[in-house]
Amino acid sequence: MVHLASVAVIAALLTSSKAASSHCCRELSKAGLEDKISYPDDEAYKQRIGSYFSKAAQIPPHCVFQPHDRDDVSAAIKALVAAQPEPCQFAVRSGGHNSIPGASSISDGVNIDLGLMNSTTYHSENGTATVQSGAVWGSVYSTLDKLGVMVVGGRSSTVGTGGLVLGGGNSFYAARKGLVCDNVAQFEVVLGNGEIVHANSQDRSDLFQVLKGGGNNFGIVTAMDLKTFEGGPLWGGNVVYSQSAATEILSEFVQFADKLGEDPYASLITLDAFLPDMGEPMVVNALEYTKQVERPDPFKNFLSFDGKISDSTRIANMTSLTNEWEVPNTYRVSFSTLTTKNDLRVLTKAHELWLAVVQRLKTEAKGPWESYQLYQPMPPTFGKDAITHGGNVLGLDRFDETLILYEPYLSWTYPEQDDLFNGRAKWLRDELSAFAKSIGADNEYVYLDYADADQDPLGSYGEENVRKMKAAAKKYDPKGVFQKLLPGGFKLSKVAEPGERRHDDL
Repeated sequence: MVHLASVAVIAALLTSSKAASSHCCRELSKAGLEDKISYPDDEAYKQRIGSYFSKAAQIPPHCVFQPHDRDDVSAAIKALVAAQPEPCQFAVRSGGHNSIPGASSISDGVNIDLGLMNSTTYHSENGTATVQSGAVWGSVYSTLDKLGVMVVGGRSSTVGTGGLVLGGGNSFYAARKGLVCDNVAQFEVVLGNGEIVHANSQDRSDLFQVLKGGGNNFGIVTAMDLKTFEGGPLWGGNVVYSQSAATEILSEFVQFADKLGEDPYASLITLDAFLPDMGEPMVVNALEYTKQVERPDPFKNFLSFDGKISDSTRIANMTSLTNEWEVPNTYRVSFSTLTTKNDLRVLTKAHELWLAVVQRLKTEAKGPWESYQLYQPMPPTFGKDAITHGGNVLGLDRFDETLILYEPYLSWTYPEQDDLFNGRAKWLRDELSAFAKSIGADNEYVYLDYADADQDPLGSYGEENVRKMKAAAKKYDPKGVFQKLLPGGFKLSKVAEPGERRHDDL
């Protein structure tokens, strides 16, 4: 039951102030956590804030709290909530790879940085690996590659584990094994009252399901037990082509996507790419095959096109392949997403729009900048696999056709050009969305891990899944701690449902 008095107190906390937030750092200290707190003059503070993926997300909080274990997280939540009526808002950071300012950072509050909770422990007796939420995928793979086992995880070594899983998570293994979230056997979660619980298919199965795609609305996930399977070398790398190959590559992409179910060992990301130092736009195919077969049949056409500039494909382990996707944190970044039907007209239009943006930015941009857009196939098995793994809330099981996951991606140097680059990125997405709708090739799904601040991924999951998430939030967070005190991320309280008041109106 929702305790109205408690909710009213939390609602009052929204009138936050810097002085009160500093008080919240003192509350953590009084809770016995002083040795895990750093302040603006401390080197640890500067290092952690400076390590966010996008410079635009490097927002300085009043203090950074780095827990060592789940008990520290629990103690911190209890202290921050008990500090009422002072405004103890906080952010939670896993890898810090979200480009939205404030998604995992905060100015008037405490930054709960999970970066020291980064271990990976393999359990041979039940075939799982416990991965703490502060780990990045590169460290996970480095541990498991040495043991000859693997998990379904992220494709860039610097992406955090916690954030990727809570948004769904794509993977080189997704066509074979399902999305990353569907390969979680159990979550360890700190709830809004500080209680530490476990959620799996048998115990708290409702919480288990909504954590798979529902973001940070239910608690702080401190660890995940991931299902493992036999690892070993695989084949992959990036093949770069001149712009002249774009038409053939996009056509082949559509054919490949429709046939992905025939050979689920294959994984493909196609990118348009422009770096001013290179002079001309390029096309890149990231080809991965999740067993040790060189130049496998699904990629024969991609490997034969004229205009090839470079080819890094080789037999390698996951550590090596994901290091190739390591992204430096030297830029300000904007990305967002669309989902469309697998239609060549959409890809052709996207490419045309992107070239137009590149030409504009050549004259408008100052300093170093880069422009990309990514296309990824989403076969119907993504939704079907979710059902066999106990369900998630993404709603992909509604769709029985191959889809395309689209991501425009711009990076730049100077803060004074934020409006320019954010505006160009939004124009690119919105123009393509309008075109897809005009030819009946649009799709409502919005991938949370790529979504921009003005998008509504949670609402895109469908009414049934919105109801599930709202019910779980009321059950496991009746005071609305993760709606009121954790402002970053996509908030369930902002998702409307017919016939129900918003969570923040309760």
